[in-house]
Amino acid sequence: MAFEHILFDTDQGVAKITLNRPDVLNSFNRAMASEVRQALSEASSKADVRAVLITGAGRAFCAGQDLAEAMPKEGPAPDLGDIVARGYNPIVRTIRQLDKPVVCAVNGVAAGAGANLAFACDFVLASSDASFIQSFSKIGLVPDTGGTFFLPRLVGMARATALMMLADKVTAQDAVTMGLILRVVDGPQLLDEATSLARQLATRPTRGLGLIKRALNASATNGLDEQLALEAQLQAEAGSTADYREGVKAFLEKRAPVFVGR
Repeated sequence: MAFEHILFDTDQGVAKITLNRPDVLNSFNRAMASEVRQALSEASSKADVRAVLITGAGRAFCAGQDLAEAMPKEGPAPDLGDIVARGYNPIVRTIRQLDKPVVCAVNGVAAGAGANLAFACDFVLASSDASFIQSFSKIGLVPDTGGTFFLPRLVGMARATALMMLADKVTAQDAVTMGLILRVVDGPQLLDEATSLARQLATRPTRGLGLIKRALNASATNGLDEQLALEAQLQAEAGSTADYREGVKAFLEKRAPVFVGR
């Protein structure tokens, strides 16, 4: 499938999605959002894809919404709620429902929807010169793309409130300290390290990783009894996989397991 606003390729079990509008800091328009959704759908459907890597081209990861589309010089302004509902929300839902790990390599500024897209992923690595900002309040808007869901769970309500209302820029190192992201990598090594992590994940028991993700998603709203019941259900599913059988066999034979993602 040919794309205009993203790059998409698969290699060694990893589907790589690169936001590719570097002239506008990879800000989202409707077309790019549609292409990201299509790429995620393709990655989900391909059995040989066992992990996903998302990054940006050029000096930015993603500057959020393209304001030239959101507030055109001529004609009526589009409904921002419609842009969120049709553009960003399906991307976030797909990332969280994808039964494969998603790694995000933040190579520069991640602002607004760009920052929250990163926080929706399972693993976030950032270059040492990257930064994150909830820029919405600076123009009178509300955080979207899951920001009001993910940030309080990542950093707590008090800090999430400050990040959203004050819109202060957060350095990559401060993002690690807060628990927003996994780790900081020197810029030239970022893509190599993120790719290495994604490839490592692609060799792991994919079904089991997907079930872990499902359990973590549910833990945000489940009570203890509901979560315990879900763990039992998911463990039954995990115990019926070929990868579980291979893992046990390899352990008993004192060798490295070879998982196939089933």
